[in-house]
Amino acid sequence: MTVRIRPLELPLDEEHAVMLKRWMPRTPGVEPLAIFRLLLRHPKLSESLHHLGAFQLGNEASLVLRDRELVINRTCARGHCEYEWGVHSALRGSHAGLGLATIAATVKSSANDPVWSARERCLIALVDSLHDTGTISDDLWKQLVEYWTEDQMLELAVLTGFYHVISFVANMAGLLPETWALRFP
Repeated sequence: MTVRIRPLELPLDEEHAVMLKRWMPRTPGVEPLAIFRLLLRHPKLSESLHHLGAFQLGNEASLVLRDRELVINRTCARGHCEYEWGVHSALRGSHAGLGLATIAATVKSSANDPVWSARERCLIALVDSLHDTGTISDDLWKQLVEYWTEDQMLELAVLTGFYHVISFVANMAGLLPETWALRFP
């Protein structure tokens, strides 16, 4: 992959360093992520995206961590974004209770794969349907509302869309995978 837009180089000036600190997860030993340093090239855009990203990954979101990470990983995999998939898989996968086989399945399995529970099949089908058609069927809606409230359904749609945006940005810019991140199976 050709790097088209380079992330800001370290060390950052004071203004960018303050902004980056807000973006970075509190994970000891992890250098500032390239995706955040890339977004900081456009501070106003970065600030706008940060609010939505912080909500989705923070305690205000009503979705459980495992559901969020399955949706994020599947969305990034469907968007061919090894960069973001690898970061989330490495940093958040085990915290979300995802084993390596489950993480790999977000890339190479269908919604019908037996690795998924009935609940997880719904999430995979949701992401796949939104990715492929921009909508979901009435039948899938009926399955989804067995597990999630209407507010949570809105969060799932926005989460999927947000990680499409992040995938588009990372792929368009040509971000190279972080050295410690997982790679697509």
